[in-house]
Amino acid sequence: MISLKPWISGFSLSLVAAVVSITGSATTAQALSLVNGITIPADSTDLSSSNTNSANTNRLGFFSDLYYDRSNNVYYSLADRGPGGGVISYNPRVQKFSLDVDQNTGAISNLQLLDTILFTQNGQNFNGLNPGILNGNASVLGRSFDPEGFAIAPNGNFYVSDEYGPSVYEFSPTGSFIRAFATPSNLIPRQSDGTINYVDGRPTISTGRQDNRGFEGVTLSPDGSRLFAMLQDPLVNEGSPDGRRGSNLRIVEFDTNTGNSTAQYLYQLESLADINARVPDNTFGANSQGRNIGISSITALNNNEFLILERDNRGIGVEDPTGATPVASKRIYKIDLTGATNVADISLTGINTLPAGVTPVSKTLFADIAEFLRNAGQPIPEKFEGLAIGPQLADGSYALIVGTDNDFSVTQNGDNVQFDVCTDGTNFSQVPIDSGCPTGQSLIPTFVYALNASQAELAGFVPPQRVPEPTTTAALVLMAASSLFVKRQFKSMQK
Repeated sequence: MISLKPWISGFSLSLVAAVVSITGSATTAQALSLVNGITIPADSTDLSSSNTNSANTNRLGFFSDLYYDRSNNVYYSLADRGPGGGVISYNPRVQKFSLDVDQNTGAISNLQLLDTILFTQNGQNFNGLNPGILNGNASVLGRSFDPEGFAIAPNGNFYVSDEYGPSVYEFSPTGSFIRAFATPSNLIPRQSDGTINYVDGRPTISTGRQDNRGFEGVTLSPDGSRLFAMLQDPLVNEGSPDGRRGSNLRIVEFDTNTGNSTAQYLYQLESLADINARVPDNTFGANSQGRNIGISSITALNNNEFLILERDNRGIGVEDPTGATPVASKRIYKIDLTGATNVADISLTGINTLPAGVTPVSKTLFADIAEFLRNAGQPIPEKFEGLAIGPQLADGSYALIVGTDNDFSVTQNGDNVQFDVCTDGTNFSQVPIDSGCPTGQSLIPTFVYALNASQAELAGFVPPQRVPEPTTTAALVLMAASSLFVKRQFKSMQK
């Protein structure tokens, strides 16, 4: 058995601090298994232009979502609205990177950042500030943006889901805004008088998505014709007495051609009783079902089946730097829309059950990430938020890549003053932002893990389609002219 490296030791300024070996060998995948992991130091910086290194300008943020572009063998990851919880200015962005995957074992290594792409509209940056601060009006969404889900269209454009709206936007590959999809009316947060309010939570809002619980994930059908966006938790009004006690959250289907929603389906969170049975001495309260338990990612297997990452809010993170509270749930489920009821016109206001005749999506356990890590003697991070089906391996199995979000290792107080969170795994401290950690402590890192899934376990998987880049005669002429110009410039420099 290969020895495991401590999660908090040996940090360096390099992008990847350590590779954690979790299985000795995995040349064949007889059953889903955890292969290895990579630790990414929280003080790593991205490739955005900045005069100074700061958490709010260029500190690297991973993995609010994770997407594998198999056509180009590259990955994309979001950094949500940045440090500060929506009260500190930050330009949302997507990180593009490469990752080596061993074709025999599925082990990952050598993560290399390739590009940092900022989201813009008409030349102006989107911003992580909430609408009340950025626009001076809680009813105006504007360019307030909390990106949480990412997918790539067949033509290479980006689809990004947002929690503030909740919204789905389309961007060019350079991050330039193209269009917004039409958010269904029942999801938009409103006060009792009907006024839209994108900032406040209950009891100020009485219908629509809960605050900070918007579209947490997005994925495409393999042919790119349908897009599925998923709320993190139930609507604020769909539960008794509210969504915090509910277990039914909505998957929204969109037509990518029109941008309009075509259906809504119900996904049921794991029961609170089953979750609490795994942490008998540290149980969740009744009002935690639809708030502290939720989904973090959705990935299409085919037109009807999907993988869903569901988790609790416990584990190593800025609220619990040493992971002192027992973790109950970090799980991947497989779901099927076949036979599920379209509930676009059905309300679950004030109930925790299902109306007669309503069938939710079917759901089966696919992988228990927390159990994998416990068995490997590894700590469990709080925010598993990225999930992607990676490359196919030599034996036909697939690498399944899972990433965590460390919130930039930043927290804040009630006066919106930010602090870096530092720990050595046993003790922790909060220090002024960007001031450096005490000796022996480091910022909480980000983790990315590789699982190995057999062909049988991913039966029915259909890789997403991509349209090849057109190679026209004009493009070939332009490429030839450009090459000739470069050669002439090089010869000139040599003289």
